[in-house]
Amino acid sequence: MSDLRPRVCVLDVNETLSDLSPLDERFDSIGLTGQREAWFASVLRDGFALSMVGQSPVFADIAAALLRGRLVASGASGDVLDESVQHVLGGFPALPMHPDVAPGLRRLHAAGVQLVPLTNGATRMSDALFEQADVLDLFEHRLSVEDVGPWKPHPAPYAYALEQCAVSPNDALMVAVHPWDLQGAHSMGLRTAWVRRQPGEWPSFFAEPAVTATGVDDLAAQVLGSD
Repeated sequence: MSDLRPRVCVLDVNETLSDLSPLDERFDSIGLTGQREAWFASVLRDGFALSMVGQSPVFADIAAALLRGRLVASGASGDVLDESVQHVLGGFPALPMHPDVAPGLRRLHAAGVQLVPLTNGATRMSDALFEQADVLDLFEHRLSVEDVGPWKPHPAPYAYALEQCAVSPNDALMVAVHPWDLQGAHSMGLRTAWVRRQPGEWPSFFAEPAVTATGVDDLAAQVLGSD
């Protein structure tokens, strides 16, 4: 058995499991070509800020407001604003998972590792993703920051996940594409695994992850070893 093998894998959802790139076509269609990544980063930024001052951000509300602001800046007005916002946000339930995700999740589940998604969004949105990919039945719990208030990387969501799973931090492995998410988990004592989906190096100012993987299938291979 691999020394890396956890009892529980806590899984980030947006960009770690889900592929947001299909939203690019929706951004193109509303005149915001090339703005998807910057918009999503701004959603995270403002959600983090609200969390830091003790508020409980709602992903859909922030996402809609910031998208509306970009549309206004581009010259859109009237009914087009609401229609365009709904068009983009309506794409979230139809997003695919990265192709490495389902095989990796199934291997981890078959080996007895508990799988627990923890999203900064709504559970109903991630459930739609999981149902579409036919992996919903693999999860022990399906958790959202909506249950606790602040977004990751605030300590509260990680503490909540550990409580729900009834495990110690050292028995849990936080899996994410975002270094900031892993730093938050590390600060709570969880082990961490970086899914490196884009070229680049790990930020030197964050604690090194226990595992660096090219995808969830590679992660499963590393933590399970020859199992």
